[in-house]
Amino acid sequence: MTLSVASIGAAEHLAFVRAQRSVSFLQTPAWARVKTEWRSESLGWYDGERLAGAGLVLHRPVPRLDRYTLAYLAEGPVIDWTGRLEDWLRPLAAYLKANGAFAIRLGPPVRTDTWTAGQVKEGIADPGIRRLTELPSVEAPGRRVTEQLEAAGWLPQNPVDGFGTGHPQYTFELPLGGTEDDVLRGMNQQWRRNIKKAIKAGVEVTVGDDLKAFHDLYVHTAERDHFTPRPLRYFETMFAALRAEDPDRIRLYLAHHEGELVAAAIMIRVGTQAWYSYGASATEKREVRGSNACQWAMIRDALAAGCDVYSLRGITPTLDADDPHVGLIQFKVGTGGQAVRYVGEWDLPLRPVMYRGFDLYMRRRR
Repeated sequence: MTLSVASIGAAEHLAFVRAQRSVSFLQTPAWARVKTEWRSESLGWYDGERLAGAGLVLHRPVPRLDRYTLAYLAEGPVIDWTGRLEDWLRPLAAYLKANGAFAIRLGPPVRTDTWTAGQVKEGIADPGIRRLTELPSVEAPGRRVTEQLEAAGWLPQNPVDGFGTGHPQYTFELPLGGTEDDVLRGMNQQWRRNIKKAIKAGVEVTVGDDLKAFHDLYVHTAERDHFTPRPLRYFETMFAALRAEDPDRIRLYLAHHEGELVAAAIMIRVGTQAWYSYGASATEKREVRGSNACQWAMIRDALAAGCDVYSLRGITPTLDADDPHVGLIQFKVGTGGQAVRYVGEWDLPLRPVMYRGFDLYMRRRR
């Protein structure tokens, strides 16, 4: 198979996305309008005249050398990852180098390992187990992808804790199928109890548009949990861009108790996959379990929409009970889903000297 890479229009890119069962929302044309600080373009892989693959590229300029960029394909591109990768990645590298890229960074949407909720729970309880990777896993096709990337000179960009400057390598996902009762039965007792508590307390979850109310609660959450919040304008841009592409692409869930906003969350859906994207919760009234109510509403809607997977997004691979990050995986494991390791993000230097300078610049910023 001889493939060529060329720039494509947003309409052609979107048509390709819609023809797939599922694509990361980070690889939709609309995401380019969210990341306004980066230059972007849609690329297509052609097998003759047939569009066989597509990807959204975000171009990050080099400081003081704006004509050269890091070409970033987050959770993409959308190609056949089961085939011979050289056929797909060589024309991509040639195109991007000719158009000013000093390196490519991509994140294959391919799994290498999965662990059940039961395995994770047992690992946390075992003082001799400290990381997910110390547990036996079900191997996935990503192992072969990793081998091919290494052989072709790509460099892994995956930090030990699973979080870095890009997107998380480890996620927690809830496979969907069957009925709501089936999903509930897969949850642990604490999750089922919390959902019942929210219902009994009279928590009402609605889908709305009050981004200002969400953002106020999100800023409160950031102050409490010590992270830097995104500005309100970012969320306004995200909702406008994603809804323009598909009215059902993104939803805001608001949980109220006795008229007071106690929790809120954002869900994004593309095809048969849904993602819990952002969440916020009040410090008061934690006992009414507004966050669980929001999650349950999103899971139910994802199930009703025919989704195969509901992703709770990133986790760290720690199972050490003394690690402050372990609470994140404990919360998510209660859904009864599975921990997943992906191939992670990889770089291909196209201009090695410039790449080394960029790498040094980024290390100094951390």
